[in-house]
Amino acid sequence: MTTHHSPVVITIDGPTASGKGTVASRVADALGFALLDSGALYRLTAISAINAGIALTDEPALAHLAGSLEVNFTADKILLSGKDVTDTIRAEEVGVAASKIAVLPAVRAALVDLQHRFLRAPGLVADGRDMGTVIFPDALLKVFLTASVEARAERRYKQLIGKGFPANMGALLQDLSERDARDTQRALAPLKPAEGAHMLETSSMTIEAAVAQVLAWYREAVQIK
Repeated sequence: MTTHHSPVVITIDGPTASGKGTVASRVADALGFALLDSGALYRLTAISAINAGIALTDEPALAHLAGSLEVNFTADKILLSGKDVTDTIRAEEVGVAASKIAVLPAVRAALVDLQHRFLRAPGLVADGRDMGTVIFPDALLKVFLTASVEARAERRYKQLIGKGFPANMGALLQDLSERDARDTQRALAPLKPAEGAHMLETSSMTIEAAVAQVLAWYREAVQIK
């Protein structure tokens, strides 16, 4: 029997636009857990860099910026230094910039401590790309959520159009494919399922069904513990 220390951690990893953020948010809400959208931290660093005029290749400056972020996640909002940036950070320009700076070792190192500070009782649901492999390797429950690139492009297209952003399906398909390649092939913390992770393929699954499956796995994990 494995002993887990409180607070509990649930990690939900997966590629861009797989739906992991929405699933994580709803699981956290259902359990009364804190929420960590780790991908947003890279987007927040990116938008902060863009606003400050810092080059995306200036690793020391970006790392300093990342380590000093003042972030708060709620069920439906992301606050940066008290300002609501929920929609702003979803712009494709920000996403592309975030993917580029996420490969920088100093930036990733600066964000490790920040991510650990989100852990509080009774528990945390953390979504990203290396939550179960690097940041919270001892998590009680690890989920790897994915979907076909076509399904993810369609979801992102609808999300962007719904928020008033311009979107092109062909460009989204290309961008997601390129991001998948960067995320899976990078030397530092590549995107891959954590050891012992539950695989959840959501191409033809509703958000509600995905949330229900994660909650069912959580109940099983708690009983085993």
